[in-house]
Amino acid sequence: MEGLYSELENFVQTENMLDNDQSVEVEDSGSGGNSELDPEVSPLIPGLPDDIALFCLARVPRRYHALLKCVSRKWRDLVCGEEWYSYRKKHHLQESRIYALGRDKSEQLCCYVLDPTRLKRGWKPILGLPHRCIRRKGVGFQVLGKKLFLFGGCGWIEDATNEVYCYDAAMNKWNQAASLAVPRCYCVSEVFDEKIFAIGGIGPNSSNLPSWETYNPETMSWTLRENSNIFPDIEDSIVLDGKIYIRGVSSPLTPAVPAFFFEPSSTTWQPAAFDLASGWHGPAVVVGGMLYVLDQSSGTRLMMWQKDIRQWVAVGRLSPLLTKPPCRLVAVGNDIFIIGKGLSTVVFNVENARNMDGVLMSTSIPKSISDDDVISCKAITI
Repeated sequence: MEGLYSELENFVQTENMLDNDQSVEVEDSGSGGNSELDPEVSPLIPGLPDDIALFCLARVPRRYHALLKCVSRKWRDLVCGEEWYSYRKKHHLQESRIYALGRDKSEQLCCYVLDPTRLKRGWKPILGLPHRCIRRKGVGFQVLGKKLFLFGGCGWIEDATNEVYCYDAAMNKWNQAASLAVPRCYCVSEVFDEKIFAIGGIGPNSSNLPSWETYNPETMSWTLRENSNIFPDIEDSIVLDGKIYIRGVSSPLTPAVPAFFFEPSSTTWQPAAFDLASGWHGPAVVVGGMLYVLDQSSGTRLMMWQKDIRQWVAVGRLSPLLTKPPCRLVAVGNDIFIIGKGLSTVVFNVENARNMDGVLMSTSIPKSISDDDVISCKAITI
């Protein structure tokens, strides 16, 4: 293993190049120095059984995976395949990256990636977004396994669409995926029971959609269901205690916030408790079974729902010098990433919660030179 790492360290310059251009795709490089051998029958590492080679290679940090794919066709196929993903998951070797969907000054969609273990390197652009969707609004953004999905959306002169695009984070490649059952835009989405749920939104001719649909990766298809409790203007969603919660548009002046939850046993949508919904003002994230909400009505204040006493309690305020609302939330382990305009990023660890004069102690990444609005953030773990 020491020899393997020393070889990888020799590729620092190549790694920097890959970091600065996330659109790089690895071309077929044959089988390295063993081109005379059939890559299908040649070993991953000469002299080692493949199971031992996998044991070694799977422990290489994710930041070097792009370099591993350059070694040979067989290594590339391994790193991009399901066996690699499943092995790292089974042996708790996975590492997360955060993906942000934004909109730039020219009103085009853009995508960025952040390595949470190397915050000083900052956000890197992912180029090559499908051209057909870059000017759409109301595009769904969700992660399932090692893939990121963009679905639906609409434009000023384009009605709601059912198109779906998929980005494979291991292959660093975009492809078109199975279309939605019905065209929709401005829907919310969650992953539940290893399926994507696309909920509500606006349909063709700006019609409301009292429906949701689920994407099954095994059949690679969407299944449509309807329910009258799926209301217009759904603003946010979460998965909490084995249920999907959806929330309507909230306002400090209107304490009655429309909110429902999905009951899996009966596949129905039922009204959520008023005390939970009444404090859900802003983007939400669940960490360790606890619900956190970023209240942006007056500055940025992190709130936590305490289930045992059924009350919202203030965790603390975030420095206005660090946060640039409107912000989005995403969690990696016990860290909450608060990502705002220009990709300004604040990291707060829920286990080491400390504050000074009511202001939370946190780590931050300065905003980028761009002024992009952040639409949504998700984490992919490989």
